[in-house]
Amino acid sequence: MRPRLQLTWLLALATLLVACDATPQQPPGPRADADGILHYGRIRFEPCSLDGQGNTSVRAQCATLQVAEDPDAPEGRQIGLAIALVPASGLAEADPVFMIAGGPGQSALETYPQLHGAFADVRRNRHVVLVDARGTGGSNPLHCPLDVDDPMLTLDGEEAAAAAREFTRRCRDTLEEVADLRFYTTADHVRDLEAVRRALGAPQVNLVGVSYGTRVAQQYAASHPQHARALVLDSVVPNSLVLGQDHARNLEDALEVHFARCREDGACAANLGDPREQLDLVRARLEAGGIAPVRYRDPVDGQWREDVPRFGHLAGVLRMYPYQPTMASVLPLLLHEAGQGRYESLLAQSRMMYRNLGESIAMGMSLSVTCSEDAQDFDPDAGDADTVLGTAFLSAMEEQCGLWPRGTRGRDFRAPLQGEVPVLAISGEFDPVTPPRYGDEVVEHLPNGRHLVLPGQGHSVLSTGCMPKLFAQFIESADAHAIDDACLQRLRPAPPFAGHYGWEP
Repeated sequence: MRPRLQLTWLLALATLLVACDATPQQPPGPRADADGILHYGRIRFEPCSLDGQGNTSVRAQCATLQVAEDPDAPEGRQIGLAIALVPASGLAEADPVFMIAGGPGQSALETYPQLHGAFADVRRNRHVVLVDARGTGGSNPLHCPLDVDDPMLTLDGEEAAAAAREFTRRCRDTLEEVADLRFYTTADHVRDLEAVRRALGAPQVNLVGVSYGTRVAQQYAASHPQHARALVLDSVVPNSLVLGQDHARNLEDALEVHFARCREDGACAANLGDPREQLDLVRARLEAGGIAPVRYRDPVDGQWREDVPRFGHLAGVLRMYPYQPTMASVLPLLLHEAGQGRYESLLAQSRMMYRNLGESIAMGMSLSVTCSEDAQDFDPDAGDADTVLGTAFLSAMEEQCGLWPRGTRGRDFRAPLQGEVPVLAISGEFDPVTPPRYGDEVVEHLPNGRHLVLPGQGHSVLSTGCMPKLFAQFIESADAHAIDDACLQRLRPAPPFAGHYGWEP
């Protein structure tokens, strides 16, 4: 055999032998072993149930991945990241969908059941992966019980500030026994998400962030652009936003929209009066004090309770109810009743709202994020003094962050997300905390980005109307500009209440 032919034959034989001897590569995605246990990459899953509010439950597969609390001390304290896999209903693509919860401080595993229906079409050919951010849910949760009777929720001025300081000291001292509070920030969550992606063996992921989760999604895409296939940003938080800085003014703008809708509705205006005038009247009375204790039923346990109405009760309801238009539609009625000296409904609604808020947010994680990433940029605006929240909200945050350990923030943290990554941003027209202008700001820097505004809607709109269909189309195509959003124009806000029977037909 001639030398050149012999060399060619030997090379071909070697290639054939290597190919025959090589261990077949498993395609990315879950697979069951001989005992029926599900493995996805290096992670071993077991059957579980994700339980949400309202008796909602989703069948899933759950697992735990150990990561270092401090990335510079890999042998130090470990955190078990709680992970859930909601498998695709059909043959799955290699790029799963990561849903990132809001807050900061909400658990992805606990909030997903309310959004499960919105993922129905996406799940036809993609798995959904949920990772509780460290400090939330099952990932070393940093909970500080928030008593609904805590004076910092309803008092004003120095009394409220003193109560906030006491709560923060107590929370910090308790949690420092189980966590280094400097390492529970957005950057740490991004690092954990990347660790999960690597452990799964997924070449790319699609990120769906809700509210604060949109900050996490943008930071992940900036840090790992090669692994971010597409982003859906629901209720957008731009990287430039200082969390808490705009709350007072944004809320005031949203309230004025809802109050104007009552003034323009004949029945609401005739039966309940001008909500803004009612608000001014009730606020003056509550801030003046001297109101006798009011007896009312707890809307959760049905027990009779007695409280002195304060402006903090009203401010809390006014802050949270505009998140959803159906809840905002009740505000004219609540203000009318309080204006008539009937505070029972206000106290009951306030108690229920504060209880739900305390149970859904890991306050320690929330403080670690805000104090590490935003506190240094707080700049109270004296012009906010006449708003519902006033400057007290930001002042209280400054008080708390003065006592809380702070982590580090990346040099480019405030830089806008840029590049070719496909992004679909969605906002509610009446969102009181992340108004549509935030979505406009983010997509301005993204040639493959598009922003959809849902008419008459509030905060967190992924499951509204035809949005789940558009969401699925985008995840499938990764082309936001190809989406036909005409169906969104059929959305309408809930009319304002005109009495205890609701709104008039």
